[in-house]
Amino acid sequence: MIEPVDFRNGLIIEYEGAPYKILWFQNHKTAMSHAIMRVKFQNLYTGSILERTFKQADRFKEVIPTKRKTQYLYDDAEGLHFMDLETFEQTSYPKEKLGEMAKFLSENLEVEALYLDDKFLSISLPASVELKVSSTVPGVKGDSVSNMMKPATLESGIEVNVPLFVKEGDTIKVDTRSGEYLSRV
Repeated sequence: MIEPVDFRNGLIIEYEGAPYKILWFQNHKTAMSHAIMRVKFQNLYTGSILERTFKQADRFKEVIPTKRKTQYLYDDAEGLHFMDLETFEQTSYPKEKLGEMAKFLSENLEVEALYLDDKFLSISLPASVELKVSSTVPGVKGDSVSNMMKPATLESGIEVNVPLFVKEGDTIKVDTRSGEYLSRV
């Protein structure tokens, strides 16, 4: 059994009969009360996000999904399409359930698919992905003390701040956890 003290980002627990993935948590203690854990987590069946508080005495069952290497193929009106790299079986998944993670997907990207009882739950993105800059304003370097940044729109539609030397057509590496620029490839 898992206690709220053992929570970490990405942990999957069973709550109210469904698997939930912890997105964010904070231990909160005031002078006159017991410590509580504030948690933001996502239902892996429906994609809905909940925010709850738990006492230190609460207990949860840890859910351990099976992981399989999967390749993202494309998206259309039905959803996002993935192919299992072992069985070559294709699976469709609603774009709304992935939320912000869908913006980091590019064709032929290998991800880990999470399965629970042979049911496709979600995906786990790599720590960073390489995306091409589709549009950005020209950077003009002036007198500056610190690193200057400018907005850039990537091929997947996500907007990130990049250094002034990055131009349209460049491929950059983006952190999938924070959505920040890491380096130019």
